[in-house]
Amino acid sequence: MICVIQCAASKNETAGYLRRPDGSKVLFVADPENGPADAACSFAHPDDIVEKGKTWRDELLSYNEAPGNNPLGLLPAWQLYQNETYALLAEQFGVDRLYILSAGWGLLSANFLTPKYDITFNAQADLYKRRRKKDYYKDLRMLPQDTDEPVVFFVSKGYVPLACTLTEGVTASRHLFYNSATPPNAPGFMLTNYETRTRTNWQYECAKSFLAGDIEV
Repeated sequence: MICVIQCAASKNETAGYLRRPDGSKVLFVADPENGPADAACSFAHPDDIVEKGKTWRDELLSYNEAPGNNPLGLLPAWQLYQNETYALLAEQFGVDRLYILSAGWGLLSANFLTPKYDITFNAQADLYKRRRKKDYYKDLRMLPQDTDEPVVFFVSKGYVPLACTLTEGVTASRHLFYNSATPPNAPGFMLTNYETRTRTNWQYECAKSFLAGDIEV
């Protein structure tokens, strides 16, 4: 079985940054022009042009292809987020069967070296961090479409449309837990209602219940 879990706002303090040619740190956000002026690093969108037609996303892919000794100190996606659930899923599923649904980068393999970023679908977040439906993102799609293993998703309602888009064409069964009053619009997914009083970040509780064998698809 393959597991997909959404990203989180809280990042590991030791996580590295992509950098500009002058060595300054870059933090990726949804709306760089409206970021706070007193920030400790400059802002950029993942699909902004860096130089000669290459985007920051292109730069990140090139870095992952030949990271060497990883001079920028980027962390694998499953280690980028502070919540312990990512490590628990990696331990039980294996890093090669764990994927992260990132609002900034797309559907990432758990071992994909990922820089710090602050992009979310959370409607309560600051505007410069918030990804909107109309925004352009050239999202990565790292889950093989021809996998024959069932795929289980632990994502909140705001991430469901991205999950649908980035796994369209996947031939294996896709299973989605939800806890809203009405089922989400997720064509092609098998839906399972997860009952909980938790409303914020309930997907972590759900994932832990799944790992403990308390719920199943």
